[in-house]
Amino acid sequence: MYSAGKTKSLQQLTTTLLDKVKKEKIDAKKDIDELREVLRFHEYRYYIINDPLIADYEYDQLFKTLETIETAHPELITTDSPTQRVAKGLTKDFPPAPHLVPMLSLENSYNGEDLIDWDRKARELAKLNQIEYCVEPKFDGASISLIYENDLLARGATRGDGVQGDDITTNIKQIRSVPLSAKISDYGLQQIEIRGEVLLTKDNFKKYNDKLIEQNLAPLANPRNAAAGSLRIKDPKEVSRRNLEAFLYHISDYVTLPGASVHKLLQTHSGSLELLWELGFRSPQKEVRVFKGIEEVVKYCHEYEQKRDDLPYEIDGMVVKVNSLELQDQLGMTTHHPRWAIAYKFKARQATSKLRAIEFQVGRTGSITPVAKIEPVPIGGVTVGSISLFNEEVIREKDLMIGDTVLVERAGDVIPYIVKSLPEVRTGNEQPIIFPTKCPVCHDKLVKTPDEAVWRCVNINCEAQVLQRIFHFTSKDAMDIRGLGEAIVQKFYDLGFLKDIPGIYTLPFDKIRTLEGFGEKSITNLQAAITTSKEQPLHRLIFALGIRYVGETTAKTLAHAVKHLLDFAQLSLEELQNLEDVGPKVAGSIHQFFRNPDNIEMLKHLETLGLKLKNDKKDMAVSGNLSGQTFLFTGTLPTLKRSEAEALVESNGGKLLGSVSSKLNYLVTGDEAGSKLEKAKKITSVKIISEAEFLTLVNR
Repeated sequence: MYSAGKTKSLQQLTTTLLDKVKKEKIDAKKDIDELREVLRFHEYRYYIINDPLIADYEYDQLFKTLETIETAHPELITTDSPTQRVAKGLTKDFPPAPHLVPMLSLENSYNGEDLIDWDRKARELAKLNQIEYCVEPKFDGASISLIYENDLLARGATRGDGVQGDDITTNIKQIRSVPLSAKISDYGLQQIEIRGEVLLTKDNFKKYNDKLIEQNLAPLANPRNAAAGSLRIKDPKEVSRRNLEAFLYHISDYVTLPGASVHKLLQTHSGSLELLWELGFRSPQKEVRVFKGIEEVVKYCHEYEQKRDDLPYEIDGMVVKVNSLELQDQLGMTTHHPRWAIAYKFKARQATSKLRAIEFQVGRTGSITPVAKIEPVPIGGVTVGSISLFNEEVIREKDLMIGDTVLVERAGDVIPYIVKSLPEVRTGNEQPIIFPTKCPVCHDKLVKTPDEAVWRCVNINCEAQVLQRIFHFTSKDAMDIRGLGEAIVQKFYDLGFLKDIPGIYTLPFDKIRTLEGFGEKSITNLQAAITTSKEQPLHRLIFALGIRYVGETTAKTLAHAVKHLLDFAQLSLEELQNLEDVGPKVAGSIHQFFRNPDNIEMLKHLETLGLKLKNDKKDMAVSGNLSGQTFLFTGTLPTLKRSEAEALVESNGGKLLGSVSSKLNYLVTGDEAGSKLEKAKKITSVKIISEAEFLTLVNR
């Protein structure tokens, strides 16, 4: 961006301006443009290429001088002035920001064979013997989209659902490696949309967490989540304090100036990265390699994986792209990923640790889950200390003993689990894990049915289950009682204010008012949330009851089937199985729930307290283009959120199923579709369609 000659002249200008500042001889109107220019130059040296030419103190002197001038002469302030990054006060809610081009997901590969197979398909589609590829790191951060118009940063947005994100321009301006202006006009461009990744370096992440710990605050989980969460903080000054960085790695769209031709660097992806670098963006241009043919690509990916721990930031793989932009257009894309790019994911993170203890936790349905307590160990940027072992069989299969050295992995760099024990390093002091025969909370005898691997406490009044059922009942996807989170429920339970679900609607607010931390406003809000929950539609109440195997989709099916919730008490097992999306296990669970006198009494009590047990228009089927058809979704859709797609089904008369069966008409697939897709392929009556085909059905 800056030639050797330009760098020398700007350094000389810096010395001159510092001398003027020291002697208090700065001329506001004459020197202001030069102050801005040298500050932008030194920001580039510090934040982009990590090679500062002046001390922090000297930079601060120049910055404060510019601030003083602009305060005295507000008419001289420009939108791209270095002082305009930090906004005054808090931002409001983030408005929606449609992307010029959808931000699609990438197809994933996990080994060299996957890359070779992907290359074969690309060559066959392009009718070429060899393709030139560009390979770059896959940053593990939060995706962003930037728009520059007429050389100025016009908007910054999150990825969102891929079609539109949230406008976070104010927070984007706090990232010093994102220039407020870029001379895109020098390259014949009027507008440009750029994709990138915001991240925290490992060092900055540690420093920030150390500060939190000093203040007795909970540390952030990992750099990726910290970066994503930082972008949505409403105080831009706090965003600035987190020292976020941004890599810009893709030009997704551009508009040339009238009469200008497309710049030669915009013929290849590697050229576009070079263009971004020349414009002053921190592109991965120095880490990028270009290869002819896939064999060298595979080799480079393997080599780069070996040095991932030496990098100052987290990466979770490499991205391979067809280098020719013309060929990219020729290859096109599917509904959820481009055919000209693929992500090569690195192997999951692993570490060894000591298994120190097993805790047995009681779930909402009485299931007993063993949780391994290991010596805390960092894996992929997260410190892992607890790992679910699911059931007794997992303990036996992995041959686990207290005191074992175990191999721990984070699947997909997210969920920790124990891969295996290492019996060859046992000392003889290890102790066998004894699974309890009685509930660790209420001490009732545990039971296990022949078709399950899980032990359960069947005492409906077990304290642990009661609490878990209340937690579930008040949760966002159930009755959505805001202000009654787990900590508050636990507090009210311990104080004797809340002992069961109906107790939510008879809370003693006269006593709650006497508690520390419960002001009149918070009590009013909680009362309003509880009252509002009484109007929730029947399907939400059914889901909130926590009936085993009944998820949100099945709850909607059940709500359509009756006029009153207690009608289920009259239905036989056979009648329940005749309902859409209800198999033998689900039917058995529903039948058992509505044959329990305590549950019937609870439902009657809830109705007297004002909850709606009758069906209403929200839960009744409607007619439309999808009437009589059943749908199920799997994977990540390219443009729609899952909830949006499901709402489209119901508003057009269709029905949602919770699993693949012969009752299913359409399985709508997205990116990373799972086992549902494989199961659907075996049932000839199920039609497997894309999101685009689904939308065609909706709009026909």
